[in-house]
Order: sequence, then C-alpha cells, then structure tokens
Amino acid sequence: MPDTFRPALDAATDQGAAPLGDLPEWDLTDLYAAPDAPEVARDLDWLKAECRAFAADYEGKLAGLDAAGLLRCVERNEAIERVAGRLMSFAGLRYYQDTTDAERAKFLSDVQEKITDDTTPLVFFTLEINRLPEDHLDALFAENAALARYKPVFDRIRKMKPYQLSDELEKFLHDTGVVGDAWERLFDETIAGLTFEVEGETLGLEATLNLLTDRDRAKREAGARALARVFGANIRLFARVHNTQAKEKEVIDRWRGMPTPQTGRHLANDVEPEVVEALRDAVVAAYPRLSHRYYELKRKWMGLDKLQVWDRNAPLPMQADRTVPWTEARETVLRAYEGFSPELATLAEPFFDKGWIDAGVTPGKAPGAFAHPTVTDAHPYILLNYLGKPRDVMTLAHELGHGVHQRLAAGQGEMLSRTPLTLAETASVFGEMLTFRRMLANAADANEKRVLLAGKVEDMLNTVVRQIAFYDFECKLHAARRGGELTPDDINALWMSVQGESLGPAFEFMEGYETFWAYIPHFVHSPFYVYAYAFGDGLVNALYAAYEEAPEGFEAKYFDMLRAGGSKHHSALLAPFGLDASDPAFWDKGLSMIERFIDELEAMEA
Repeated sequence: MPDTFRPALDAATDQGAAPLGDLPEWDLTDLYAAPDAPEVARDLDWLKAECRAFAADYEGKLAGLDAAGLLRCVERNEAIERVAGRLMSFAGLRYYQDTTDAERAKFLSDVQEKITDDTTPLVFFTLEINRLPEDHLDALFAENAALARYKPVFDRIRKMKPYQLSDELEKFLHDTGVVGDAWERLFDETIAGLTFEVEGETLGLEATLNLLTDRDRAKREAGARALARVFGANIRLFARVHNTQAKEKEVIDRWRGMPTPQTGRHLANDVEPEVVEALRDAVVAAYPRLSHRYYELKRKWMGLDKLQVWDRNAPLPMQADRTVPWTEARETVLRAYEGFSPELATLAEPFFDKGWIDAGVTPGKAPGAFAHPTVTDAHPYILLNYLGKPRDVMTLAHELGHGVHQRLAAGQGEMLSRTPLTLAETASVFGEMLTFRRMLANAADANEKRVLLAGKVEDMLNTVVRQIAFYDFECKLHAARRGGELTPDDINALWMSVQGESLGPAFEFMEGYETFWAYIPHFVHSPFYVYAYAFGDGLVNALYAAYEEAPEGFEAKYFDMLRAGGSKHHSALLAPFGLDASDPAFWDKGLSMIERFIDELEAMEA
C-alpha cells in the first residue's frame, strides 16, 4: 500500500500560481464512515474470529480435502483477504492524505498490527499447499471447474516452494513484518515533513520538485540546490533506512535460499529473470540512440554548453507557458479514452464525480501519484498532486488507466484480480498514449507538435531510461550491502555510477546531486519495483504498434486482457496480439517507437 506509485518526477506549477478550479478530494465513506465507525470494530472482530476458525478447520487438513472442500477453503481465504484489504485500504488512504498527522499514523499502525497478529494463524495455508503432490492437485482441478479457476493462484504460490521455510520461521517472519513497515513509515513521515527554503519561501517536497520544471532557469537551479541541501542534511537517516531495509531483505533472502536480491520481485511479478534482463540489456544498449541523442538535441534548443540536472525536465524555449485547469484536464483525458472506446470513458467517469480522486497539493500529503485498487467489492482510489502543467494531464491519464484496469479486473475476485506489476502498467501507459495521440492530432501548428513530441519523449525517457537506471542502482545497492554497512558516500557513489551512463555526455552534475536517490519511495516500499515501468512502456509501445497495424478486433482483445487481471501469465495475455516478451526483439520494437519520435524531432530541425 499504495499499490502503484507514480514517480514524483514531474510535479507542476506552484499551487497558488494560477486557478486550477475545484480539485476533487477523496470520499472514503465507501470503505468506512470514520475510524471510529462501528463497522471498523465489527470487521476487526470478524477478522480475528474467522482467522482462528479458518486455522482450526483447515490446518493440517488440506491434503484430506476433496475438490469441493478445497474450493470452500479458498473462498473463505478470499473473504478474509477482502475484509483485511478493506481495513488496510481505509487506514492507508487516510494516512497518505496527511502522513504528518499523528492520529492517522497511529490508526494505520494499530490496524496494521492487529491484522498482522490476527492473520498469523493463516501462514500454514500456503505452506501446506506447497506440500500437496502435483498429481493430487491436478486431479482436484480436473474434478471441479470452479476450483480450477484458481489454478493460477496455486501456480504462483507453488513457485515459492523452493524458498519456503519451516512453519515456525514463516510465522516468525509474518509477525516481524510490521518492523519493516515501521521503517517505511519513518521514511514517509520524514519525506513528508521536509521543508525547503527557496528564495525566502518555505516549500514542501512537491512544490520544490516542481521548480525543476519552471521556465526560469534561476528558479530551477535554486530548487535543485535547495533539494541537495536538505537531502544532504538528512542523508544519514536515509542511509540508515536503506541499510536496514537492504540488510533485512538480504537476511530473509539468504534464509530462503533465493539466488539473487531480485528473485522475490520476479516471482511476485510472475516474470522470468531472463525476460527482465533482456529488457534491461535492450534499454542500456539503447542509451546512446535514445537519451544521449535526445538530451543533446535539448541542449542545442536551450543554447547551453552543458545541461545541468535542473534542465532535464525544463520547458523548451519554444514552449508556451500555461496552466491547465482541472476541467480541461478531465475533458482531455476522457475524450482521448472515448476516442478509443466509449466503454473506456464510461469506466473512467465515476472517478471524477464520486470522490475517487484526491487531486490537490496539501501539507503532509504523500508525494507523487498512485492508484490503489482497495478491494473488489469497492472501487479504486487515485491520488494526484495536480498543479496544472501538461505533464500533470499525462499523470492523470496514467493513473486513470490503472483505475480502469483495476475496475475491470475486479470481476476476477480478490485472489485473481491482482495484476503483476509488469502488467499493471499496461492500461496506465496505454491511457497516456491515447491522450498524447489525441493532443498531437489536435496540435495547432508544427511548433506545438514539436513541443508535444518532445514532452512525450521526455516522459518515455523518464519511464524507460530513468527507471532502468534506478533498477541498476538498486541492483548495485543490494549487492554492495551484502558486503557490509554502506556509508552515505558509498550509496551516493552508486547513484552517480548510473547517472552519467543513462543521461549521457550532454549533462554536468552539480555537487549535491549524488544525494537525489534519497527521496525515491520505490527503493524503500517496493525494492526492484521500478523495472515494471520500463516493462509496461515497452509492452504498450508494442501493443500500440499492433493496434495501428490491425485496429480491427483490437478493442475486444484489449478489454479481455484487462479483465483477466492476474488470472493469466504475460505470455498468454500477449499471445492474441502476436507478441512475446521473451523474444529480445520484442523490447527493441517498443524502444523503436521512442527512437522514431526522436527521428521526427531531428527532422524538424533540418
């Protein structure tokens, strides 16, 4: 929680700079009316009792169940997950609205601890499933079609079989999970509480990051230097969080016998390590013809000898400086969705009208953006920090794609709706592409088209090149931590080792930039999450190419893919489109779309 962070890379203008209109806020009453609502106590009591009853009814007995009995067991487990998920969603979403509010933090912590304690008796469930003989399970699936529907869940559970510990150790790890969560909360609360002094004004993280996209280069520099000062002043704490989290992961991985720090993430994503490495290698090999080439073009546009880090997301000199009101952002995205499919727009519309989006920038609010699916008998919620720049419109399109995907997949039920991270980015990046294509088609002139193309290239480089650089940084960090405690300077050096390689010779790096790893939430919340962005972008680029080549029948196949949620492997989901992510050429096809956009930009300069 949250399930799908959007990197906090592209904040927009200062909150008071221009009228944005009425920004929506969450209405969490669809989950619970309030923390002290009787339904909260009711569900906590039910969860505690049902977990004990579940353990009493099934522990040590799974091998003796017939197909109907195992189906009932799975359905009861799913009901437990649904109630626990509703409680955690409510507590977590309230907390992310204001991470500095002590009451919200306490409520989240209390709920988290109670659920951890109450669900400890359930640890046996996956352990016993992994002790069932393969032929026994196959026979039960053959006997009962309703049970067979859950086979993908059993398959994913059983992939953990080689790394399973004893029942006692698994329960111990389950109980100690709240300790790792506490380090995550320390990170969140520290980040949310940071203040940055810029030209006599005190700003939060989002507003300061936003300065990196300001038209005024002096303001961008002032923002970057303020970030460096504050990150530097807090770097020992951030290094402690990363050292502790990485060490905890190393200990657990070592006990489980996992061959690499990335193994757990690959298993959770239901993706083969070689597929991820093929993606990583393809992107790194493409750095010179993608990021290096584009940023050299941007350097020339800006008339600079070298780009500084505060120029990376700077507006182009030919770019009009305007703020996009919320109503315009809404219409832009909904009409883009509708142009592909009226059903897509219909699924997206309630987010705007029913309190499913929290858009404003407020003190203590979590940075960045995410879409959280909550539970399948409720609906997703989207968090934004909307400040009115065109990139914020693309972020809205992205998170709305997640929300629509989560709504469509909810029909699979609690255990089958969860889409692996690699596929979770599919609808979000596709939504961005639809929005971009609509805006490009409606461009008033060649200059506006160039600005839109350049903006899209920068977004794709942030999604692909930057995230793979993040992945390489994490790989180096976790490998180095296995050799002992890392000083802040050690971590800084690892960060800088990937920056020049990924961004290219057009850049210089100011003193202090080496600390900018400190604010990236993915490294703390979800180690190795970041490659999912690049995976999703490459996958969608290939999907969109298939759509352009053969639009007939594409919509139906696309909706089938989204409705499948986590019920199918990526190979089965892509097969109807004639695509295969295990083929190295697949990634080159996706990267070629970025390359073509850069070709087009270079041609405009000729």
